[in-house]
Amino acid sequence: MFRRVLAASTLAFALATAQGHADELQTYRVSIKDHRFLPAELHVPAGKPFFLEIVNEEAQVDEFEMSAPPLEKLVQPGASGKVRVRPLANGRFPFFDDFHPPTTGAIVAE
Repeated sequence: MFRRVLAASTLAFALATAQGHADELQTYRVSIKDHRFLPAELHVPAGKPFFLEIVNEEAQVDEFEMSAPPLEKLVQPGASGKVRVRPLANGRFPFFDDFHPPTTGAIVAE
């Protein structure tokens, strides 16, 4: 019985700690308006995970997508969506609107 209580306590602490760290991550915001990403180039620190909030200011559904790392988020008109991005190495990581491929941008990790 003691082992179960200890295991449950350890798991609860680990989950609370993980949530605490997730809440501390930096959030960067990208808007989609007039078939453009604003900002078109987003600078983030390399080697640190972060949240990316995508705001759709269009009248239709848009889909934020990256090939490397693979990432996609469907965002309804007038809404926003948030995704967690793993730590990125130094470099440039292009993204695009899957429903409007000419709408492009990039995350620059440095």
